[in-house]
Amino acid sequence: MSIKLKLYKKIYLIRKTEETIQKYYCENEMKTPMHMSLGEEAIVAGVCEVLNKEDQVFGTHRSHALYLAKTEEIDLFFAELYGKETGFAKGKSGSMHLSCPKYGFMGSSAIVGGNFAMAVGAAFANKYKNNNKVVVVFFGDGAIDEGSFWESMNIACLMELPIIFVCEDNGLAVYTNDGKRHGYKSISNIISKFNCNIVKSESTDTEEIYNITKNIIEKMKKNNQPSFMHLKYYRYLDHVGVNEDFDLLYRNKKEFNDWIERDPIKILRNKLLIEINENLIIQVEKEINDKISNSIKIAKKSLICDIKELYKDVFCE
Repeated sequence: MSIKLKLYKKIYLIRKTEETIQKYYCENEMKTPMHMSLGEEAIVAGVCEVLNKEDQVFGTHRSHALYLAKTEEIDLFFAELYGKETGFAKGKSGSMHLSCPKYGFMGSSAIVGGNFAMAVGAAFANKYKNNNKVVVVFFGDGAIDEGSFWESMNIACLMELPIIFVCEDNGLAVYTNDGKRHGYKSISNIISKFNCNIVKSESTDTEEIYNITKNIIEKMKKNNQPSFMHLKYYRYLDHVGVNEDFDLLYRNKKEFNDWIERDPIKILRNKLLIEINENLIIQVEKEINDKISNSIKIAKKSLICDIKELYKDVFCE
């Protein structure tokens, strides 16, 4: 299978899974807030396709796309969103606390900047064990406003840890643009002062993100320095929820329309059409659509876990 087709399967799975959430969320059976990932598919798919299964990723409150890109698993995913006992956390985690360690998805945090220290700790453990695992921590540009980012970046560079910091920059922290938050013009210029590899891109071409990631991991393994990837994208929907938010007037529809012309699905599908027959693409899309429909049916039929489960997997000193 060509790398383009592999990548397309990832981004199509992410897009259709989230569109399915949009379709069913109004039924009020998914008892969890939704921070949707539409628009960022190229970043997570491109990065995760380079990683090995054993490599570890850490996400944020907006991690549907990351979970799906790393695991390509949807049965546990949908069961969790529906709060069912067949979910990976028996329905207790919901949308913002996804995890699937057996696939290298170590967890996501609803605390902005809450995943940095955990990811750096995992990278330190991997270096200590000399197991060749790579850690990738994903975050929005709003998380850079947290002190934990700078502390984590500093120690990762100082200790030469095998970690990639991936900034998914949509220019927003909820509804506040970066010009109202940052006392500087360029994140990349500041990070370039650290002892790390750095790359910046505004591409929404999944294959291009894949190649960028492949090159930076090769570079990491040669110079033993962590890496920072500053990647731009556009958030299609509201900060939280399954709807658009242009009525709030903090951004305009023209900006959306400009980005939709560079939609990751559109770009990669057009590239595939040059190489393979469209019937093959349609077949792949149908298989994914059927898989998602089946997962929804299974999730809806599954049981909600016993209330006693609320007292399990809880730790205190």
